Amino acid sequence: MNFLDLFRAVFGLAITLGLIGLAAWATRRYAPQVLARFQAERGARRLQVIETLVLDPARRLVLVRVDAEERLILLGEGRELIEPRGVAVEAGDVK
Repeated sequence: MNFLDLFRAVFGLAITLGLIGLAAWATRRYAPQVLARFQAERGARRLQVIETLVLDPARRLVLVRVDAEERLILLGEGRELIEPRGVAVEAGDVK
């Protein structure tokens, strides 16, 4: 193997890694807009994740909107705990 073959192999590896890096950058930069556009074309969705909060490595709180109702879900440790229905706290009731 002479110097030209070694240079050709290193150059090919550099080009390949550069293309992979460019694809990763483009995916991070443009994928959310493209996915949002595809979802908008399908129509209105009934389920939306409003916010998530990581409590610790095993548990997470997720605020989900289903139609016009928001639900709080605790995920983790192999189980899900969903806020009971019918519990309504008004802004004036909080003490």
